[in-house]
Amino acid sequence: METFLKTFFEYLYIAISSIGVAIIVWGVILTVIRLLSLEFNRFKKKSIYHERESVRHRFASYLLMALEFLIAADIIATVINPKLEGIAILASIVAIRTVLSYFLEKEIDKFNTSKPVEKKTS
Repeated sequence: METFLKTFFEYLYIAISSIGVAIIVWGVILTVIRLLSLEFNRFKKKSIYHERESVRHRFASYLLMALEFLIAADIIATVINPKLEGIAILASIVAIRTVLSYFLEKEIDKFNTSKPVEKKTS
């Protein structure tokens, strides 16, 4: 029974880690496509500053979601192999990812609450 559970958690760890990586890859693909589109608009003498910031923050939201999955996978990995060294590594990884998540969320919230200045046409 113990071997079955360990194998199950190992597969679960791989699956959840893979989901986290897939979210990052998907976010990168969408971001690159959108940035290329914006750069072509820039060549047409259009301002893309606000749109580029929007794309950057959307990418940050993908990174935040992926970080949550990767933290969950790391917790499962520690459950599989609960050694003191593994727990210390997990604690440091969670701390670093938590700090990253905090600042990414803060930046996203700041961006979402700011409104672009609209030009008045006469």
